[in-house]
Amino acid sequence: MLQNLHALTAAYMTGIIWFVQIIHYPALAPPARGSFVEHHQNYTRRMGLLVGPVMILELILQTHWLLRAPGPAAYTGTALLLLIWISTFALQVPAHTKLTQGYDPALVRTLVRTNWLRTAAWTARSLLLVFI
Repeated sequence: MLQNLHALTAAYMTGIIWFVQIIHYPALAPPARGSFVEHHQNYTRRMGLLVGPVMILELILQTHWLLRAPGPAAYTGTALLLLIWISTFALQVPAHTKLTQGYDPALVRTLVRTNWLRTAAWTARSLLLVFI
C-alpha cells in the first residue's frame, strides 16, 4: 500500500514538473493586464499549495522506504529526492524570490534551464518506483 502511494506521489510530482517545465516556465511573462509581481505572487502561493504537501509526503515515504528496505533502489530514490530538494531550495526558490521584485527574462531563462535537473530527477524517481 505504501509503495503504491509512494509511486503515486512521485508520478504526481513528475506530471507537475513536466507541466511547469514545458508549459508554465517558458510562458512566464508579464501578463497583459496587471502587474507581473502580483501575478507571480499568486502563482507561487497556488503552486505551493499544490506541491508542498505532496513533496512532504514524498519525503516521508522515501524515508520510510530507506529505513524499511535499504538497498540500491532505496539509495537511488533517496539521492534523486535529495537532488530535487537541494535544487528546489538552492536554485528555484531563490529565482522565484528575485522574480517577486519584477520580471526578468534572463532570470526566467535560468529558471527554465535549472529546472531540467528536477524534471529529470522526478522522471527517474517515477520510473524507479513504477519498476520496483
